[in-house]
Amino acid sequence: MSLSFANSIAVQGRARALVPLCVGAGAYLFFLFLGDTLLQDSDSFWQIKIGQWILDHRAMPMIDFYSFTRTGAPWISTSWLSQVAFAFSHAQWGWAGPVILTAAAVALTVAILVYLLEVHIGAPRAVLFAMLALLLSIHHVLARPHILALPVMVAWVGLLMAAASRRSAPSWTWLPLMALWANLHGGFVLGLALIGPISLEAVEHAEKGRRLALFMRWVLFGIGALIASCCTPYGWRTLQGATNILSLGELLTLIVEWMPANFATFTPFEGALLALIAFGYYRGLVLSAPRIFLILFLTWSALSHVRSIDAFAFLVPLVLAKPLGEMFPQPQPAAAAAESWPGRYVTALGALMIVAASWTSTSLYLGHHRFTFTMTQTPVAAVDLLEQRKVQRVFNAYQFGGYLISRNIPVFVDGRAELYGEKFIMDFFKATEGKKPELLPRLLDEHKIDATLLGADAPGPQILDQLKGWKRIYADDIAVIHVRDAADGATAAPSK
Repeated sequence: MSLSFANSIAVQGRARALVPLCVGAGAYLFFLFLGDTLLQDSDSFWQIKIGQWILDHRAMPMIDFYSFTRTGAPWISTSWLSQVAFAFSHAQWGWAGPVILTAAAVALTVAILVYLLEVHIGAPRAVLFAMLALLLSIHHVLARPHILALPVMVAWVGLLMAAASRRSAPSWTWLPLMALWANLHGGFVLGLALIGPISLEAVEHAEKGRRLALFMRWVLFGIGALIASCCTPYGWRTLQGATNILSLGELLTLIVEWMPANFATFTPFEGALLALIAFGYYRGLVLSAPRIFLILFLTWSALSHVRSIDAFAFLVPLVLAKPLGEMFPQPQPAAAAAESWPGRYVTALGALMIVAASWTSTSLYLGHHRFTFTMTQTPVAAVDLLEQRKVQRVFNAYQFGGYLISRNIPVFVDGRAELYGEKFIMDFFKATEGKKPELLPRLLDEHKIDATLLGADAPGPQILDQLKGWKRIYADDIAVIHVRDAADGATAAPSK
């Protein structure tokens, strides 16, 4: 082989190494230009508020101080590091900060996924899987902590699957990933849960004489991961806090992201499930028992809670990568050629150009675009009126809690469902959604409510219109305000 031909192979090999970075940059720019769609969940308000409190006080929240119904109740933030990152970026660049942070996290996730997959199935198929994963999870791409933890999740599971494919134990140097995950988001419990079935994949295919030793190494790694997950400001209480949401029972069926998957209309998730089944039958895909269990577990999780669809989308390809690679073998470039100096320069120069182009695009776009939060979550005019009237105790809609917290108004309820508990929020929903309207006057009297702030499209305002002792003083397309007649000493503001 001539030197020029060897260098040509090196350049091509190193250029292929840029594929993950190119795909990540594309994903980043896509979500940057659609950044307003990332600002649609009112939980982002209280996430940023808590992060700013941590920065201001150099301490961790241990109790609730944002509601008047649970003031002083024990509460910890299992996403404190993400909240600090969002708060810092928001303080520096306004809503552009959380948008850029979210888009960058998605980009890193996609890049890691492509990097891990292309080893087994080649760059084209790896990119295809990454795009499908984005399509499935796009409904859950929001400026919230779970997105910042997404690249850590993919890296963690990818490294564990790689170790299992090599029939070896994971490296102890990977444990800081679990510690990082535990500080970013409570979803780290998934990473702990997957250690067991992935270890069985490694042990099942190992030589009989070393299975017990390999299994014990995985057990020790699992113990190390459990300890690493407690390396947070809250210690072992992080585990308890991360699992409290699962004890909310019936309430989980009312919170959108915790609802089960709905196949009443065709969705990308439904299409992915059908395509996976069809491909398995058509190509005769053969999987080991642990890999089958992993796919079934991830599918069950996604069917149970729509928020788990993103885990299904990004992790199932990692489970299938090695079997698919065996079905579609990929040619490997010569190792010596891949290390030639032209290839390294191509990679470094290409990476710098991609990063520079992404940064330049960001600067140009931010120069003429201002990101704003979706108006349906921000009842600005209604809250302005409440502040003018100096209302102390507001019975607010669930989706308005985050915005009220951002305005320093104590809330009746907000998105921290684990703080309030199943019965409290279930009674609230039943009272305001018309399922048990007789609960509404009891809740208003029990909590000494001065005014209500409910969604304009909810049954609650219509119930209050008929409730003696309450009258409507404001309404627009977003929110409706009612106050007690006895407290209405001022002239009512006109409805819009």
